[in-house]
Amino acid sequence: MGAWKTTFRSLSQRNYRLFWFGTLLSNIGTWVQRVAQDWLVLDLTHSSATALGLVTSLQFGPSLLFTVFGGAIADRADRRKVLFATNLAGGLLSLVLGLLVVNGDVRLWHVYATSLAAGCVWAFDVPSRQTFVNELVGQENLPNAVGLNATSFNLGRLIGPAVSGLLIERFDTGPSFIVNAASFSFVLISLVLINPRELHRRHRPADLDEPMWTRTKAGFAYVRQQRELRGLFVNIAVMGTLGMNFQIWTALMARLEFGKSAGAFGLLGTAMAVGSVTGALMAARRRRTPNLGMVTNLGLAFAAVLAVSSLMPSYGWYALSLPLCGAAALSVMTTSNATMQLTTDPDMRGRVAGIYFMVFTGGSPLGSPLIGAIAQHFGPRSSILVGAVSVGVTAALVRRWRSRIEPAAQVA
Repeated sequence: MGAWKTTFRSLSQRNYRLFWFGTLLSNIGTWVQRVAQDWLVLDLTHSSATALGLVTSLQFGPSLLFTVFGGAIADRADRRKVLFATNLAGGLLSLVLGLLVVNGDVRLWHVYATSLAAGCVWAFDVPSRQTFVNELVGQENLPNAVGLNATSFNLGRLIGPAVSGLLIERFDTGPSFIVNAASFSFVLISLVLINPRELHRRHRPADLDEPMWTRTKAGFAYVRQQRELRGLFVNIAVMGTLGMNFQIWTALMARLEFGKSAGAFGLLGTAMAVGSVTGALMAARRRRTPNLGMVTNLGLAFAAVLAVSSLMPSYGWYALSLPLCGAAALSVMTTSNATMQLTTDPDMRGRVAGIYFMVFTGGSPLGSPLIGAIAQHFGPRSSILVGAVSVGVTAALVRRWRSRIEPAAQVA
């Protein structure tokens, strides 16, 4: 019972509990759509890995331009209202694409356009979403809440792909998009029910009245001055660009390497999520304060298991390797996120979060097409191995750099 209370302690707060359960149901819908969208693109393009990479690129491309401004807005605006607007927009985009698919009118450019639009919405959503957690639970419970947020996301990954695989096999891809559109309503309801008086109020930023561009530049200047953040951002940039392309890898391994159906593809996502949920719960239970040394060590472990997964000889063995990949990847991401927030001044947290996610997801427009092209020409296994080597080398270099500039630091 003590371990249970430790792991789920943030859920004792009503506001966070409402937001967590609303987000969980929305995350299930998100993963239902992600699997259907990948399968739809492969159907429309006769299994083009390059097209699949381009869709992922369009989804995350706006991060390069807009997350930093989303971060500036998160430091200035009511984050609850920002999240209401972004979730409403996301639901409408899913509904439009779903209706096009159900009516048989969908074309590849429709998927490209809605992916780009959803990416723009997400770029403004994520800085407010990440920093809103601090308002919900307070500084003391932040690492726990970050782990529980990741648990919610990956419970969605655990359930959503399997549901989507079944829906695709029985009804084609259209209903999956409608399910996701409906799932956004749960977040909207939770945001309405949250009691503003119970939020942990933030400080009023000293530069609140400055123009947005000035405030955004101040965020970049702050990051440059913080050694821990610089090392963290280098590590997470390579991770996001080349190491987190499972959306592409599982689709291509299922369809091209093993010749499996949509249902088998969905089960790979579920297998990945089993490990991700485990990794997230371990992060939520951890009491030790996260730091850059912990992030790099976890990055080395992730690179090793990712490399092993690329060598699996059959569908069954590959599926068995994915829980380890999921646990390792999630451990890196939750530890990085908590480190970023805990080492940042409250006045700068929204802007730093915006830059963090610009770096983490902004590399995807470059990495996803590259990974797709490598898979197209050399096979999916080679593209996975490229990701593993890139992440491992970067983590080792950042670890060595940190130990040299801070000889007394405990790189553990």
